[in-house]
Amino acid sequence: MIAARILIVEDDRIVARDIQHQLARMGHVVVGMSASGEDAIRLAGCHRPDLVLMDIRLEGEMDGIEAARRIRDVHRIPIVFLTAYANDEVVQRASLTEPFGYLLKPFEEPQMRTVIQMALYKHASDAKLRMSERRYAATLASIRDGVILCDGQGRVDFMNRVAETMTGWTAADAAGQPLASVFVAVDEETQEPLEDFSTLVLRSPDFAPPERLSRLLPRGAVGDDSTTKPGVVATGAAAPGIVIEERCSAIIDDRGEVVGSILVFSDLTQRRQIAEALRKAQADLAHIGRLTMMGELAAAVAHEVNQPLMAIVTNAGTCLQHLSQPQPDLARTRIVVERIVRDAQRAGDVVRSIHALARRTPADPGWVDLSALIADTLALVRAELRRARVQVETDLPQGPPWVHGDRVQLQQLVLNLVMNAIEAMTAPAVTERRLRIATNCGDGRIRVRVEDTGVGIAETDVDAIFRALYTTKPDGLGMGLSISRSIVELHGGWLTAAPGPSGGSVFEFVLPVSPGGE
Repeated sequence: MIAARILIVEDDRIVARDIQHQLARMGHVVVGMSASGEDAIRLAGCHRPDLVLMDIRLEGEMDGIEAARRIRDVHRIPIVFLTAYANDEVVQRASLTEPFGYLLKPFEEPQMRTVIQMALYKHASDAKLRMSERRYAATLASIRDGVILCDGQGRVDFMNRVAETMTGWTAADAAGQPLASVFVAVDEETQEPLEDFSTLVLRSPDFAPPERLSRLLPRGAVGDDSTTKPGVVATGAAAPGIVIEERCSAIIDDRGEVVGSILVFSDLTQRRQIAEALRKAQADLAHIGRLTMMGELAAAVAHEVNQPLMAIVTNAGTCLQHLSQPQPDLARTRIVVERIVRDAQRAGDVVRSIHALARRTPADPGWVDLSALIADTLALVRAELRRARVQVETDLPQGPPWVHGDRVQLQQLVLNLVMNAIEAMTAPAVTERRLRIATNCGDGRIRVRVEDTGVGIAETDVDAIFRALYTTKPDGLGMGLSISRSIVELHGGWLTAAPGPSGGSVFEFVLPVSPGGE
């Protein structure tokens, strides 16, 4: 049983005392007793009881029904009427105050106990419901979408502030109006009127019509005066209203019947502006990416062509020296000129190879003996190795398996790794200068390992050295290793770098192989 604080309003003092004693036996507390309606209102405001037992007929000008109405309106305290008679007129007036029960005099204690307990339970349930409604109203008011609730006849019951702003209607003005009058949606492109969702929801088999995009017209955009036919959209230079996304669901009661609908709509203006800004930013980034790629390509050409061009300059100088002799050695001069032609062809091949690399396609694919290619590459840099006093060790098994790819690109890959190793070992602090290149096969792949005893690689630079334009050399372009990794990846493999076990660095690339050849 719920113990409660109760106010007794009864003009018969004997009856009031009897009620007080009965309530005390039940465990309730009587906070006051009154014989008039005016005094009852005052006591209700002072004591804020949990329940008022109100006699309908009271002393003075105000009867119990009027006193109950005022107490309910101001304090929302539940009322149970006490009466010795109840004709239709009295019952009708009393019902307007929404009482929580009636006790017909004379009544017994069990009857009073039952009515009081039911009234208290009903009041507690109503309080929970009101709190739930407040939370629900606060939630709807705080969301950024417009929300409109309609009853079973499609008339507006509720609108949140966002809906008021977007439609131009206040909740007070819209209450009881047909949704079609408050929420006027037209097709975004054709401007044809669209059927309101409160009607559509009744025909939808799952009580939730699919979402739709539409244009919400502001209040007054639909003709309602003598100059425009009702329901006709006022035309102008630009389409009125805002583009929105609509979503609607039915409100179902316990019997599974539709008793209303809820319409939620979002303003797509900002979303479309963001999407347009994103599209423009992506276009700008793509343009910047193309410019960056062009810059990297130019740097790559400058880096890779530098070697054959330097060879051409050196051989051309040698050729001039031979020709300046009183008796030129034409045979030796011819050999030097052939070297110039070969280097010029190699420069052209490099340019062609890098261009193909930028397009991510092998320039001239074929079967390549990687061990033979490494040996040829070492022969090209024999002078640099000798000048740097680098001792070379190789472990290059001959013959298959071979690699399918572009020979020029693969030779450029090996050349970049060898030249990097030579440059790393030219530092004065390096006392032992040894370059070791080894290949081995297994699991359908060939591994090429290039080890040097140079200055080595810092752990923090292991990944960074492969980025385009990143370099640790004062006069470096930072393109050699970036190009090398691109070549390896284009051929379906990978390239890694790591500090050497006893100093220096280790570069290793892995490529898929084929057991046969051309």
